[in-house]
Amino acid sequence: MRQFFLFLAALAVSVASNGMAEAQQGPLRITITDGVIEPLPFALPVFQAETGGSEQAAAQISQVVIDDLVGSGLFRQIDRGSFISTVSSFNAPVAYADWRAINAQALITGAVAVQGGNLTVKFRLYDVFSGAELGEGLQFAGTLNGWRRMGHKVADAVYSRITGEGGYFDSRVVFVAESGPKDARLKRLAIMDYDGQNLQYLTDSSALVLAPRFSASGDRILYTTYESGSPRISILDVASVAHRQISTAPGEMAFTPRFSRDASQVIYSLANGGNTDIWITNLASGQHQQLTNAPSIETAPSLSPDGSRIVFESDRSGASQLYIMSVAGGEPQRISFGEGRYGSPVWSPRGDLIAFVKQAGGYFYIGVMRTDGSEERILTRSELDESPTWAPNGRVIMFTREVLGPNGGPSLYTVDISGRNLRQVPTGGFASDPSWGPLQP
Repeated sequence: MRQFFLFLAALAVSVASNGMAEAQQGPLRITITDGVIEPLPFALPVFQAETGGSEQAAAQISQVVIDDLVGSGLFRQIDRGSFISTVSSFNAPVAYADWRAINAQALITGAVAVQGGNLTVKFRLYDVFSGAELGEGLQFAGTLNGWRRMGHKVADAVYSRITGEGGYFDSRVVFVAESGPKDARLKRLAIMDYDGQNLQYLTDSSALVLAPRFSASGDRILYTTYESGSPRISILDVASVAHRQISTAPGEMAFTPRFSRDASQVIYSLANGGNTDIWITNLASGQHQQLTNAPSIETAPSLSPDGSRIVFESDRSGASQLYIMSVAGGEPQRISFGEGRYGSPVWSPRGDLIAFVKQAGGYFYIGVMRTDGSEERILTRSELDESPTWAPNGRVIMFTREVLGPNGGPSLYTVDISGRNLRQVPTGGFASDPSWGPLQP
C-alpha cells in the first residue's frame, strides 16, 4: 500500500512541481521548500447518517473535520459543488476516476450512527491517485454530547496518516480569561478546546491569577495566584476543580511554575530577599531544592521532555537572555546571542526546539531555536507578542498578542513553526497566558 509523505524540513510547504502525472507514478509528496504552501486538496462528502436522527450529527462532525484540516494550513477542501460522484453508503466502492477528475488527492468518507445518547463515528481515507485506501478504517464511540471530540479524533487520524506526525486537534487549552476596563481588569482561569469551543471557567475573578500550566497528562493545572496578596503557586484538579497551594516560607514569592513530565515535581521561580532563583519541589515529599544561586534574576524555567535539563531566563549577562543547565547542577550555558532581550523559553514536546519571546527594535517577536541556540527563526512580530506554548505534536505554537491603547487587550493566536498560517483563536473576550494540553485520552 502506498503512503502519503510530508517532508518537514525547512520553512514551509509546497507541492512538487511535476503535477498529477508524477503523483500517479510515485508517492504523493508535500515538500518544504521556500515559504509558499500549496495545500493538499481533499474531498469530504457529508458523512452518511446510518440511523434515524443522526443527520445533524453527521453534518456537524463532517464540518469539524474540514475546519480542523483546513485550519492547519496544510489542506484545502474541494467544493462539493464540483463533485462528479456521490457517496451512497459507507461501504460503496470508490469511483477513483471521478475524484481524480476534480484533482482530489485525498478522499475522506464517513458514517455516523446515533442510538439514544450514544454516538458512533467511522471513517475511511483514500489515496485517490494510487486508487487505494490509506490505512484501515477506524471507528470511534462516545456520547452525543461529545460529537465535537469525535470530529477532532477523525481529523487527527487523517492528519497523522497524511503527514506522518501526531495530531493536535483533540486537545484543550487553559488560559487567563480577562474582562473589564484596562485599569481594573478581572482575570480568571478558563479551559477550552484548541479551537476556542466548549469554553468553561475554572476559577472566579476574586483573586488575580496568572500563568496556568497543564500537566503532561492534562488532569492538573499549575497557576500563580495572588489570593493571599502575594504570588503563590496553586495546583488545580481539572475534573473536580479542587485546588491546593505549594507551601513557601513567609516573605517568599513563588511564580512561573511548570510540572515535570511525570508531574511528580514542580519547577518554578522563587523570590526571597531581593533575589530570584529557580527551585524545584517534590510534590510527594514536599522537599524543596534550589537549582540556581546567583545575584541575578533567574525566572521562567522549562524542563526538557526527558527532565534532565532546564532552560530559563536570566539577566546575569546584563540583559535578559536564555540559559540551559542540567537539573543535577553545573554551570548554565547561554544559548541566545541575537540582538535584543530574550525570555519566556518553552521546550518543545519533541525536545528539538525552544520557543521564546524576543524584544528588539521596539517590537516583540515569537521565535524558535535549536537547544544549542542555533538556527534561530522568527515567527511573528507585533507591538506585544508573548507567552508561547506548544501544540502536543510540536508543530504549532499558540501565544498572546496584545493590542495596545486604552481600548486594547490580549487575544490568542496560533502560528506554524515555519512562520506560516497565523490565525486568531476565538475566545469570546480578552485572553492571555495560554497553555496547550496533551491529546485527550
